[in-house]
Amino acid sequence: MNKEKLWQKVVDFHGHVCPGVTIGFRAALYAADLLDLKFSTDEEVVCISENDACGLDAIQVILGCTLGKGNLLFHMTGKAAYSFYNRTTGKSVRLVLKKLDRPMTREESFNFFHNCQPEEMFDLKETTIDLPEPARIFESYSCQACGERTSENFIRLEKGKKLCLDCYSAYKRFDI
Repeated sequence: MNKEKLWQKVVDFHGHVCPGVTIGFRAALYAADLLDLKFSTDEEVVCISENDACGLDAIQVILGCTLGKGNLLFHMTGKAAYSFYNRTTGKSVRLVLKKLDRPMTREESFNFFHNCQPEEMFDLKETTIDLPEPARIFESYSCQACGERTSENFIRLEKGKKLCLDCYSAYKRFDI
């Protein structure tokens, strides 16, 4: 698919044009070039995003990283940074959005992001987070307080009962 058609597919999915979706669009294309990535039908490609912003929609459309497949993960730092992993080759890269060299309007930043070279836009770094294991399939249990089904990795024991996180009273002697 050519770049213009891919851009339109991203905009259609996201719902509008904005600088944020452009950042994700450029990050996904740059990562695809650097790591020889194709659309991930399972978990061949993994993205760990450090934000929950508009750019993630482009990453989903272009690289097939989604929450449901377990290959779109979050390490929330509030940074415009994305770590991409190619499970097939073992290669990875962390792309961090560079600071703009001058204040720009929304339209100016969109135009800059959409037209600059990826090297002008992102700092290329080594990943700092190890490649996560593939997604697991867990058993589900009924919470013994509310009755709602909950994945076993989110069940907590309290006074001998299996409870979901909503019903569990966390033990917080110290706020660490």
